Amino acid sequence: MKRILITGKNSYVGMSVKDYLLKWSEEYSVEEISVRGEEWKVLDFSKYDVIFHVAGIAHVDTKKADEKTKKLYYAVNTDLAVEVAEKAKKDGVKQFIYMSSAIVYGDSSPIGKTKIITKNTKPQPKNFYGDSKLQAEKRLGELEDAKFKVALLRPPMIYGAGCKGNYQTLRKIALKLPIFPKVKNERSMIYIENFAEFVKRAVDGKYSGVYCPSNKETVATYEIVGEIAKCHGRKILIVPGFGWPLKIMSHFTPIVNKAFGSMVYSKELSSDFGYCIYSVGESVREIEEKAIQNNEERNT
Repeated sequence: MKRILITGKNSYVGMSVKDYLLKWSEEYSVEEISVRGEEWKVLDFSKYDVIFHVAGIAHVDTKKADEKTKKLYYAVNTDLAVEVAEKAKKDGVKQFIYMSSAIVYGDSSPIGKTKIITKNTKPQPKNFYGDSKLQAEKRLGELEDAKFKVALLRPPMIYGAGCKGNYQTLRKIALKLPIFPKVKNERSMIYIENFAEFVKRAVDGKYSGVYCPSNKETVATYEIVGEIAKCHGRKILIVPGFGWPLKIMSHFTPIVNKAFGSMVYSKELSSDFGYCIYSVGESVREIEEKAIQNNEERNT
């Protein structure tokens, strides 16, 4: 049996991966702990085979952050991760999996342009959030040796039922607006179930090095909105011709590029997409079916 400790209690990713792995409860033992404060430092990590470190800070307006906030990001995303890894190595844990992010490659491209990440693309963080993740990666890599494997995961946007973030914003749009602009952008994303399957394979295969797990297909923003609306029997008109107005708007608000910009992981970054057990369409239907079911249960 593989014994796995998730550091970062009650995180969306951590809880989702735990629930997924426990489908094979005879093969995996999974526990979660909080690494806030000092209590975790006296715990014995030697009984675990793998540490999956998901604790971290994200989702901040980096332009408005002060120096205190920046220092906190490095303290949590970098220093804490390294401290946990150092303890894991000292206690004899065999593998450390670090939850990094595509943010190490910087922001998505402006509307109308495409950003493609390949094996040769060097990380270029555009803010302290991305840099705090990259600095952690560098220091964690230095800890690896024959007995201590370090796997660094750089997923793009993770989405799933109950997940906060961009998907929920698109969902609200799909359920309220009658029209949506047809902008030809391209995004790499990963459904939480596909990501959990990747983590399972990383544990089983004792992965080490840098990985960029993503859905096999890329998708345009309007396609996601259209699929969500379809799941709820709504007709939303996807209208072309908004490209130039949105480009002008992008100079005044970063929201436009965030919604309609592009960032794509090239297929060469994953030699095997076997972990993608759901297609994009299937994942959206799975999420929305759960949402509909939960809503019906609340109304009964």
